[in-house]
Amino acid sequence: MRIAAVGDLHCRADTRRNIAVALRGVDQEAEVLLLAGDLTDHGTPDEALWLAEELSQVKMERCAVLGNHDYESGQDAVVRKTLTDAGVHVLDGDPWEVNSLGVAGVKGFAGGFDAAQLQRFGEDALKSFVDACIAEELKLEKALFRLRTKHRVALLHYSPCRPTLEGEPLEIFPFLGATRLAGPLDQLRPNLAVHGHAHRGTLRGATGGGVPVFNVALPVLRRLEKPLGYLTIDL
Repeated sequence: MRIAAVGDLHCRADTRRNIAVALRGVDQEAEVLLLAGDLTDHGTPDEALWLAEELSQVKMERCAVLGNHDYESGQDAVVRKTLTDAGVHVLDGDPWEVNSLGVAGVKGFAGGFDAAQLQRFGEDALKSFVDACIAEELKLEKALFRLRTKHRVALLHYSPCRPTLEGEPLEIFPFLGATRLAGPLDQLRPNLAVHGHAHRGTLRGATGGGVPVFNVALPVLRRLEKPLGYLTIDL
């Protein structure tokens, strides 16, 4: 089957019409649309409503996770409900299946990569930061474990690997994802993972265990001069 994926739509008053352009024809190109977080710009109810109205024009199965921007106004529950009411499957540690496709969706979190990954040591505030990433890791593991479909995809906002961040300033790599998120991927072996968040990153990468990873942030896809505002992937 063919899926389409894009993240970082950043819907707001002056960009909402661009979403229709970015997604034009996607329901003719793929069976399922995956939305990799930062769907709104500031996570306001109005932005969520505008996005829902634009997505309602896309006549296909739609599945999403929220990103850090969707939490900015403290209205993430409203954002989630508005999108759910519009028929979008919004995941947060949940498995979702349609036909032969299973999706495990989490936001993910920051923490760094490889030997530079932040450890749970020191002040309580630092431990809480690491605990937030561990919680996302466990949610992803449980969701992947529950999938029984032929094709399985992990949908995140934060990156589970460093290679798809190349092009971003090195100083912000620890805030764009974490190696911890790759643990469930390498253990349970989905077909691939998609994420957003890294606007200046690279399209393709892989976890240490070889699971393919795609950075589908809209600015990345636009920079590659793709004719469409989404990436299609055959499973």
